[in-house]
Amino acid sequence: MNYIEYTFTIAPMGVASEILVAELAEVGFESFVDTETGLQAYIQEPFWNANILSDIQILHSEEFQITYTHQTIEQVNWNEEWEKHFEPITVDDKCTVRATFHPEAHTPYEIVIDPKMSFGTGHHETTYMMLQFLLKEELKGKKVLDMGCGTSVLAIMAAKRGATEVLAIDVDEWCVENSIENVERNGCKHIKVQLGDASSLANEKDFDLIIANINRNILLNDIPQYVPALKAGGNLLLSGFYKEDIPLIRKKAEAYGLQYIKNLERNNWVAVKFKKQA
Repeated sequence: MNYIEYTFTIAPMGVASEILVAELAEVGFESFVDTETGLQAYIQEPFWNANILSDIQILHSEEFQITYTHQTIEQVNWNEEWEKHFEPITVDDKCTVRATFHPEAHTPYEIVIDPKMSFGTGHHETTYMMLQFLLKEELKGKKVLDMGCGTSVLAIMAAKRGATEVLAIDVDEWCVENSIENVERNGCKHIKVQLGDASSLANEKDFDLIIANINRNILLNDIPQYVPALKAGGNLLLSGFYKEDIPLIRKKAEAYGLQYIKNLERNNWVAVKFKKQA
C-alpha cells in the first residue's frame, strides 16, 4: 500500500499543530509525526485526491503561517527510510529503544520496535520524558493503561518494569497493528492492545497507573474519562503539550480530584504527573 506524505511547516508551533492534526484526521489522514518545524502527515493513496486539503480551515487562518509539500511514499521505500534514519536512543543510561537491525544494547531495559508510521520511538521529547517517568515508577504487579499508545513503547516499558496487566489503546488501526507486532517482538505477554478511544474506558477500572501521551485538546477532553478508571491513590502521567499549557491541564485535572505532583520539561515540551486523591 502506497502512502501520500505531506510535510507541513508551521509558524508559530503549538496549538496550530494540534488543530491541523485534528482537521487532517477528519479527512482521512491516519498517522502523524512531529518535526522540529511542523509535522508530517500520512494518508493511504486510495483515499487521497488533489483537493483533499481544500476544507482544512487552519490553512486559511491569518494567525498562522503554514506551508506544505507532498510526495508518494511506496511501502518498501518507507521501510528503507525509517531504517536509514532511525537511530537507537538511550534514556538516563537505563533504557534503550532500538530497531531489530541495531546491535543489542547493554542497559537494564531494552525495547526493540519497528516504528513504521506509528508515533513513539523515544526520539520525541514527550516519549522520552514519559520513559523517564516510567523508570522511576513502582510498577511491579501493577495494572497500567497506555492511552494513545502509538508504537506501545510505553506499554512495553511498563511491562518490562514489572506491570502484570497492561492495556494499550489507540484510535489508529495502523498503530494497533504495529503495537501488536512490537508487543510480540518484546515478549510482553501481559499487554492487551485494542482499537478505541477514551469511551472504551466505560467498563475499565482500578488502574494503578494511566499513561496518556497525546495532545492538549484530547487530554482536556478525556481527563473526565481517565479519573473513574484510575484507582484511588493511583498516578496519571500526561504529555503531548507545551509548558504554557500546564495551567489548563492542571486546572482540569484538579477539578476532577487529581493532585499535581511534578512535571518534567524538555525543549519546552512537558510531561506532568498527577495522583488521584483517596
